[in-house]
Amino acid sequence: MATNGLSSALTLYGARTLTLSQAAAQAGLSEAEFIEQLERRGIDVTESERAAALGREQPARAD
Repeated sequence: MATNGLSSALTLYGARTLTLSQAAAQAGLSEAEFIEQLERRGIDVTESERAAALGREQPARAD
């Protein structure tokens, strides 16, 4: 794994400069693997991006 690419991708995702998909691609990881890296570092992942990356539908919200 390219540490420099991962570091950069984590920073850019954390600043919301890249989407989860873009950042994962830059890091050379699958979206699921990238989410694991984000969680290890305490970087928030939006529920919509998490659901899309892991192939789950978001639960219906009753607002």
